[in-house]
Amino acid sequence: MSGNVCPQCGAPLDPGAGECKFCGEKIAVQQAQQQVYGQQPQPQVVIQQVQQPGYVSGINPAWPIKSKIAAGILAIFLGGLGIHKFYLGKVGMGILYLCFCWTGIPAVIAFIEGIIYLCSNDENFQLKNHVRIQ
Repeated sequence: MSGNVCPQCGAPLDPGAGECKFCGEKIAVQQAQQQVYGQQPQPQVVIQQVQQPGYVSGINPAWPIKSKIAAGILAIFLGGLGIHKFYLGKVGMGILYLCFCWTGIPAVIAFIEGIIYLCSNDENFQLKNHVRIQ
């Protein structure tokens, strides 16, 4: 690997790649003219600002890929036990839900969270829960 990283998301770039495979940022490589004789021209990365539909900056490509629908359904049906929190990688909150499941309060909260998960748009769900959508 040549050490090149995407300037938008920070993911490593393949040599000669035209766009980032994680965020889709367009990257053009141009040869820079050297003023010093005898040196090889070095590639220079030029960023083309292309806003893709449905793309939001700030989504880390290292976040795990999860399903919004699965999280919502788990929250509605098994949320009293905190299963949706375990699924989203929030183990501490899952244990808290599990400890208080006998009160019924986590079930009510999880039902509301499930509806919020299913009704929220993809970008908000990803940014709030630090996941990428399948």
